[in-house]
Amino acid sequence: MKQFSAQNFTAERAWGSDLLSDFGDVTVRMHWTDQPYKWHKNSGKEVFVVLDGAVDMHVREDGVERIIHLKAGQGVSVEEGDEHVAHPVGEARILVVELKDSE
Repeated sequence: MKQFSAQNFTAERAWGSDLLSDFGDVTVRMHWTDQPYKWHKNSGKEVFVVLDGAVDMHVREDGVERIIHLKAGQGVSVEEGDEHVAHPVGEARILVVELKDSE
């Protein structure tokens, strides 16, 4: 059993993570960041949940960009090929469930 605390988790760099569980093809990671990620499309589905802090999730659908503001306890389910980028508002801790080789 592995115990963890989102409120106390930090990393040496933005988007640093702690592997919470590995299910073979799928991983569950807790990330810490204070910087945006990069625009990308996953090679599979992703579940993205804000554990602490807030994140503005930018998504592009049919060439139109929109922003989803996520607070602690809120998240999004991202489909394969959905273009998106996460912008934390200050520091944020995020739970990500995705295929092992996703970006």
